[in-house]
Amino acid sequence: MTVVQGQKNNFDALSKAFEEGRVALLDCIDNATGVHVAVICAVNVEEDESYSFVPFAKMFNGNPYEEVTSPTDEDYEDNVPC
Repeated sequence: MTVVQGQKNNFDALSKAFEEGRVALLDCIDNATGVHVAVICAVNVEEDESYSFVPFAKMFNGNPYEEVTSPTDEDYEDNVPC
């Protein structure tokens, strides 16, 4: 299973939140680095009408083309691309 396949349910939930207009971009602190990061969150409205935020993704602070690379077929143990 690829990383993408393992995140399918999260992606679907985030897509639904976007469709319903229940998303927010929050300023958070990365616990590993202490650096401020922008986080895409789904917004849940609780029974008492308060809000809770479910973090789904961190935005890149730098140039994403310098931070990530698409894997090659050799990078997959089972040779199944995303």
